[in-house]
Amino acid sequence: MSSSGEDECLSWAARDPSGLLSPHTFTRRSVTSDDVSLKITHCGVCYADVIWTRNKHGDSKYPLVPGHEIAGVVSKVGSNVTRFKVGDHVGVGTYVNSCRECDYCEEGQEVSCVKGSVYTFNGVDYDGSVTKGGYSSHIVVHERYCYKIPVDYPLESAAPLLCAGVTVYAPMMRHNMNQPGKSLGVVGLGGLGHMAVKFGKAFGLHVTVFSTSVDKKEEALNLLGANNFVISSDHDQMKALAKSLDFVIDTASGDHAFDPYMSLLKIAGTYVLVGFPSEIKIQPATLNLGMRVLAGSVSGGTKVTQEMIDFCAAHKIYPNIEVIPIQKANEALERVVKKDIKYRFVIDIENSLK
Repeated sequence: MSSSGEDECLSWAARDPSGLLSPHTFTRRSVTSDDVSLKITHCGVCYADVIWTRNKHGDSKYPLVPGHEIAGVVSKVGSNVTRFKVGDHVGVGTYVNSCRECDYCEEGQEVSCVKGSVYTFNGVDYDGSVTKGGYSSHIVVHERYCYKIPVDYPLESAAPLLCAGVTVYAPMMRHNMNQPGKSLGVVGLGGLGHMAVKFGKAFGLHVTVFSTSVDKKEEALNLLGANNFVISSDHDQMKALAKSLDFVIDTASGDHAFDPYMSLLKIAGTYVLVGFPSEIKIQPATLNLGMRVLAGSVSGGTKVTQEMIDFCAAHKIYPNIEVIPIQKANEALERVVKKDIKYRFVIDIENSLK
């Protein structure tokens, strides 16, 4: 720790696979020539926080500070930094480093770095240190992995864009889902699904939401503005939409059948999976005879992430959030597991982490 304490970082961390978070102090690296240090004001709560605090993948490194939907204000910049100045509003997403040399990094698609992008928390950085995320008072990041947030866009709204937002925006742009008049199906109405609906409407698409819960009909149609709502377990409702959709974005991570949704696509339609069910099973005929495309996607590179933030600001697209103090983080993670959130928790770091 520096004698001035400027690199001391307050946080909440998990100590073991129980995932229980409690106050923790550690030391951030000092700002180097290419770094930006930002005072974190808000951090979104993602299911990834549940996965790694509870060691669901068996690779958690404790003490673990989660959080990769980070928004804040620049407090210090290195001597080589050109894109940011003190006082700027900035975001940090799911990764904080990459090789910066491979073809993907050169294209601004660092999330696909051949040497592996360094995750914002529970990642091993190039200097061997373990990264710690946004449930903390500040973070130091190379400027390349920081994003400009327009000053008139609320920081609490910006935070969920850094994972939930770009995870659906990136494949929508990659697969040309921004064509007005086309039809989009959204499977699942959580943090990712509700952003897919918002982007779909902004792109001028006819949006149908698919859910197993009739309780979500009102919010899908009236709160989020979807054009249609379908109970996916209702065979007649599903059959009525056969070969009617240009695109489907599947945000569901629970195990589910794929053929019923795939059959809703028009000939040569595109189905994008952004959730992580345990397996994918489809009949080859559903894919081949329909000449359909099945694609996967993760978050997004720096280029598309900044583009997405700018798009949200220009079109006044805001995630639906519930702002909480960090003292309620454990309760929030439990509610995320139970899907008891509409549609993203955001921790008010600035006013609650003391």
